[in-house]
Amino acid sequence: MQEQNLVRAALWMAVAILSFSAMAVAGRELLVEMNTFELMLYRSAIGFACVCAIMATRPAGFSLARTKHLRLHLLRNVIHYAGQNLWFYAISLIALSQVVAIEFTNPIWVAVLAPFLLGERLTRARLIAAILGFLGVLIVAQPGRAEIGPGQMAVAVAALCYALNTIYTKQIMRFDHVLTVIFYMTLMQGAASLVLSLPGGIPVPPARDFLYILVVGITGVSAHFALTSALRWAPATIVAPMDFARLPIIAVVGMLLYGETLSPMVAIGAAIIVLANVVNLRDSARRPRPV
Repeated sequence: MQEQNLVRAALWMAVAILSFSAMAVAGRELLVEMNTFELMLYRSAIGFACVCAIMATRPAGFSLARTKHLRLHLLRNVIHYAGQNLWFYAISLIALSQVVAIEFTNPIWVAVLAPFLLGERLTRARLIAAILGFLGVLIVAQPGRAEIGPGQMAVAVAALCYALNTIYTKQIMRFDHVLTVIFYMTLMQGAASLVLSLPGGIPVPPARDFLYILVVGITGVSAHFALTSALRWAPATIVAPMDFARLPIIAVVGMLLYGETLSPMVAIGAAIIVLANVVNLRDSARRPRPV
């Protein structure tokens, strides 16, 4: 039974990795002709329709949209929305492998911020993981040898936003269903995108972009749903390392579609960031869970 659960977790993580990779490619293609706010508008609208369709099939129906923690949802979505816009902005500027490598610092930021926001203890292992992660980012960005541009800075801030999002999601999940979280994510972020897109007008995308828009919208839901489903079948200490497969996969995608080359420094820095995450995960597995 345990082996079957691991297989299920691995299959869900494969869906998550495929979703994130497809989202990156579709997002880069769309950002040639639209800004990140417009992209997020289409993504949220399609995602909202998907969530509503899923809710309609559940016994609880749209009662899943009820929450007593609307302010917490709003705070989470403001932070997550900023991170998503910065992430899409970064993939339009720098190599996909570099984006994913720096993005992998997200769990390290969670480990550093959790003691202040969740009351968890900052252990020596977590501190070592944070230092290793910072070192890895420096190697990936190569300050002094290569100019640190807005793309690297954007994804670094996005990783911090994702870490805060993870922490606030942990708090929300104590009270609300995962579909409730995604419902308010797509609703609130869609409304924000509409407001921010209106001043310049919302252009109708050309027909060739409709497939990319559909991919971004569907993968925005499928990635989060698959990741959550994987965590149902296996603990985070097993699921999280599976996500590291996203780096070589996205590097190959970047080479095949955009002629990107995987810099040795990016590979070395990414390996150090992965090591930092492993240190953090091993420390989390050793600590007793609260009863």
